[in-house]
Amino acid sequence: MMFTIKVPASSANIGPGFDSAGVALSLYLTLNVTKADEWEFVHTTPLVPPVRHYRDHYIYKVAKQVADWNNCELTPCHVEMDSEIPLARGLGSSASAIIAGIELANQICDLNLSTEEKLDYAVRIEGHPDNVAACLLGGFVVTVKMGDEATYKKLPAIDTDLVVYIPNFELKTEDSRKVLPEIFNMKDAATASGVSNLMISALITGDYELAGKMMESDLFHESYRAKLIPNYYEIRSNARELGAYGTVISGAGPTMISFVPNGKGESIAAEMQKVLPDYQVTALELDEQGLQVKVNINHS
Repeated sequence: MMFTIKVPASSANIGPGFDSAGVALSLYLTLNVTKADEWEFVHTTPLVPPVRHYRDHYIYKVAKQVADWNNCELTPCHVEMDSEIPLARGLGSSASAIIAGIELANQICDLNLSTEEKLDYAVRIEGHPDNVAACLLGGFVVTVKMGDEATYKKLPAIDTDLVVYIPNFELKTEDSRKVLPEIFNMKDAATASGVSNLMISALITGDYELAGKMMESDLFHESYRAKLIPNYYEIRSNARELGAYGTVISGAGPTMISFVPNGKGESIAAEMQKVLPDYQVTALELDEQGLQVKVNINHS
């Protein structure tokens, strides 16, 4: 048996949708898996460093955890891994790996997991649902975790292009979280919640100008994290001048992402690359499919 697992990158928070909103991006983690006599992970990408022993590989660890939860033994496989998702840049590389690991166990153990079960496992491992839900479901997904249960809703397709600004340095999520306040007062929390509600409503109704304005009006985290991200205000203002609806931090950063008019992604990215020569500026699309699996049952 041979199968291929393809998982998109993701961007979470999207301004005021802190720890709740996520969007799947057209950058991918791909695993080509074949049965073998022993476990082996081969990386065909420079973005992910090699791992000396398969038991230390994060995707294997996730798959093993899911297999253990289902009293299943993982039979050895040869896994060829390619990735377009840079690590520690706020593009959901760990969430993509988690979804890939869950699906690896699902295929090897023939678990027939439902989407809800996969999301439940992913949240148990990741701790929060925004990135993993977007990776799994595709598109723009809004989630909430109450107790141990994550509930989600995928929005109708968003008719925009995206531009991402990826710097050449890392920012660990734990460092980015340290700058956030522990407590919000009721007045600020109510306003911040209203901004988030209006952003989602504007996206659903196709009012992307208003959605972009609300993206840039976040009170939960952006202003605190801005000081950790060089060129934060320059990127936002230059993108706006070029016609972007709104520009926000992707996840915990340091990457930033703009929602721009459909068909304008490439031209805006080209202009922004001139302003940001040390960045990788890329036009992307929303990935609406999420996790994709292709099984070749005729492969020996």
